[in-house]
Amino acid sequence: MTRRLDYAKYRLPHGCSTPYTRFVEIPVTQFDDIPIKLLLINDSAEDAEQFISVLRNGGIAVRPARASNEEELEAALEQQIPDLIVVDLACQGMTMSQVRVAVARSGRDIALIVVGHTLSEEAIVAAYRDGTPMLLRNSTDHTLLVIKREFGALMLRRNVRRLEANLRESERRCDTLLDSSRDPIAFIHEGMHVRANKAYLEIFGCEDFEELEGISLLDMIAAQDLDKFKALLKQLYKNEKLPQCIDLRAKRSDGSTFDVTMEFTTASYESEPCQQITLRTQMPDVSIEKDRVTDLFNRRHMVTAIEQSVALAAKEGKNDQALLLLEPDDFRSVLDTIGFGNADVLLKDLAAAVRAHVGEADIVGRIADFTFGVLTTGRSAEATHQLTQTLRETFSKRIFETGKQSISLTISVGGTLIGEKDTNASDVMNLAMSALRTAQALGGNRTQLNDPATEDKVAQTNERHWLAQIDAALANDRFVPYYQSIISLCGSEGDYFEVLLHMAGPSGDIPPNQFLPIAERHGKMPEIDRWVIAHTIRTAAKSERAGQRTLFFVKLAPQSLEDQTLLPWIAQQLKAANLSGNSLVFEMHESHVVTNLKPAHAFAKGIEQLHCEFALEQFGSGLNSFQLLTHIPARYLKIDRHFMLDLPRNKESQEHIKELCEKARQANKITIAESVEDAASMSLLFGFGVDFVQGNFLQMPEKSLNRAEAV
Repeated sequence: MTRRLDYAKYRLPHGCSTPYTRFVEIPVTQFDDIPIKLLLINDSAEDAEQFISVLRNGGIAVRPARASNEEELEAALEQQIPDLIVVDLACQGMTMSQVRVAVARSGRDIALIVVGHTLSEEAIVAAYRDGTPMLLRNSTDHTLLVIKREFGALMLRRNVRRLEANLRESERRCDTLLDSSRDPIAFIHEGMHVRANKAYLEIFGCEDFEELEGISLLDMIAAQDLDKFKALLKQLYKNEKLPQCIDLRAKRSDGSTFDVTMEFTTASYESEPCQQITLRTQMPDVSIEKDRVTDLFNRRHMVTAIEQSVALAAKEGKNDQALLLLEPDDFRSVLDTIGFGNADVLLKDLAAAVRAHVGEADIVGRIADFTFGVLTTGRSAEATHQLTQTLRETFSKRIFETGKQSISLTISVGGTLIGEKDTNASDVMNLAMSALRTAQALGGNRTQLNDPATEDKVAQTNERHWLAQIDAALANDRFVPYYQSIISLCGSEGDYFEVLLHMAGPSGDIPPNQFLPIAERHGKMPEIDRWVIAHTIRTAAKSERAGQRTLFFVKLAPQSLEDQTLLPWIAQQLKAANLSGNSLVFEMHESHVVTNLKPAHAFAKGIEQLHCEFALEQFGSGLNSFQLLTHIPARYLKIDRHFMLDLPRNKESQEHIKELCEKARQANKITIAESVEDAASMSLLFGFGVDFVQGNFLQMPEKSLNRAEAV
């Protein structure tokens, strides 16, 4: 029988002589951020455009193509392998069976979806018989759910194939590393040896593994420690938690004995649980796993411990573990008060306070400069939540002594329960950190615990809180505009800025992605848009009085187009500020304009009378984006940011941007590439003839007008 070790669970040996960085890289993909290559099979280009608009307005980025007959389908499959193919059952030029045959002939993993305006029992049964999901064309929610589910399943299949290839390569590397390790390592299944490296064989005086194969580990323990080891085996058989290590005397094949420390780690062999045993003739220096300032475990040890907790949750369904992250609120201000010289003293006291209020089984460590982590075990969700409250209250009541000063402070606690759906330590830490940042954004001195059982209830509570914050910001002028420079690649005169809205919070300014979606769901965007427009007009007037020519790009929400009084109000604001409209460019997503074509056309024509200009954002991802320009007089075209993802290595995106720029020049339009994040992309965009570039790589959004020089 061929023995196969599950190396995906293998713990890298301490002191391994072979250099390595990491073995198995498990890709964690945010599917919502990946553009879907979509092929639509139908007879109507108008229906295809409407379908694409539904997806894009639902937050799904797509790169669409369309085919209405077999020749177009074959050409589309050769030109760009799609992720999803959506087939309209009413299509006259092609049947579903023809599409299925063409896809099978391509040899590619492509998800097929059928769509109908009505769903009959016969059609549903036929689709499910063929393994093809159906969606109802007239239901937006159903369309979005099916598209997201099928694309997510496709990405998971692709990831599984990559992981299988990675696993095969990792098995080969791990086998090499295992044999080259200076640490004696063996794997024990039901008390018997099933794998051992060369160092393990040498320490017991064996020449090859055949001498150990099938031998019980109990036979290799000296007589004086047999009772101690038998007690350990009883714990193992009862599935009780083993000690991390045990000191005893081992026995060689010639009968001689030696002192050794055995370390135990859970592993897997031929899909069966086993124990990895590492032998040490002297105890390792545990100080290397401790933080020097706080004497807590360091980040590396905490990550390892979290990985082990995730493995326990996945393998054994252990659901009594959680990761908590703690940070003092507004710690920068605290440091300004006590001075950096006393920072280490305070951190040490904070660490002691945390350690004093957790259990012996809990692991406490320093995750970052002033972020502490607590990995808890043996607590229910309710008990974990109570611990977060206890920690928060402890700090709010305590006085800390730092030199000659006495200070008080509060902390925020964020955490997440560790369950079998968690895949690795990175995901768990990101969830806990997100909860911590939410607690801080809500004002600090709070706790936030991610619990799937109460997730919906918490989400509703948070949404109500954010809505109250938005109303307060509107009432008390607590929005904060940031400005990001748009830089010319062709030497255009003047300064160009995009206005990005933040909201003032108790612990700093809150970015727009945290509150604008909530504002949009609750109809607050028209009020917010007016606030931004009024503030921008005042800023532009001030800039003009200083003799500086500045153009401001202002985002506009679709809800604002429904406001018939918006255009007269803008005219009034411009007149009151004694400002010409040529300082403003209003921008909207291409998909929002498509689905609000009539009011968008009226607004674009109206601002022309005020000498303002119009820009289409996320431009170029429709079936025929330039056709939209026959209805909307847009001067600026902001290229869909998804084309910037990995641009230097994505030939398809390069060709698309090049073609878009050529058409824009012919139409006398100005192109802007946003989300530019590297120098290589800059060089390519310059060669393609893009007029302007924008991105954090070039300049981060700032509160002041930091005027950048043209490239």
